[in-house]
Amino acid sequence: MAEYLASIFGTEKDKVNCSFYFKIGACRHGDRCSRIHNKPTFSQTCLLQNLYVNPQNSAKSADGSHLVANVSDEEMQEHYDNFFEDVFVECEDKYGEIEEMNVCDNLGDHLVGNVYIKFRREEDAERAVNDLNNRWFGGRPVYAELSPVTDFREACCRQYEMGECTRSGFCNFMHLKPISRELRRYLYSRRKRGAGAPPTGRRSRSHSPRRRSRSKGRSRSPRHRRSGRY
Repeated sequence: MAEYLASIFGTEKDKVNCSFYFKIGACRHGDRCSRIHNKPTFSQTCLLQNLYVNPQNSAKSADGSHLVANVSDEEMQEHYDNFFEDVFVECEDKYGEIEEMNVCDNLGDHLVGNVYIKFRREEDAERAVNDLNNRWFGGRPVYAELSPVTDFREACCRQYEMGECTRSGFCNFMHLKPISRELRRYLYSRRKRGAGAPPTGRRSRSHSPRRRSRSKGRSRSPRHRRSGRY
């Protein structure tokens, strides 16, 4: 019996533990879910909840059908690249080597703007969570927690990656935003200089995290040539 329960843990057959929380680190039912959300006491992955604010999403009508403000794709990519770089560089320099960083472009409240940072070491992720919960980003407090997600292949929407997801941003699997080639090259060159590993393909940039008790900004990296602000 114990062997069987272990084999179905975190799957759809598990009637006790929430499979969505286990795979994605978030559940649309939240605390009202009828199944248990087993929050990890240690993990390589840190979740920053609802951190990224997508100007295109915030400019959509209530039903998500069309844009009500003019934000071009080029401006959107620049805004996202700026955000991604700021968060990635700040967290890697301060807490430790990052193996993977992913940003959700979903519209559901439980996934919108979620940033998942997978560190090389569990101790770095724990230190990041403890510190980031005392910081602000873009004028809002940061809400960080350890996430059970370590394999993003299981968390991502395969239909979205093939351009075939019919649920749009309200899909319950991750829709991850890609970073530009320019930023990927920059982060790769940064890794070659010994500053850490590059991300797997998601990126963003806007305002760097700040201590809640302070309003001072940090110095910009050499790549910050553009404002990226709206």
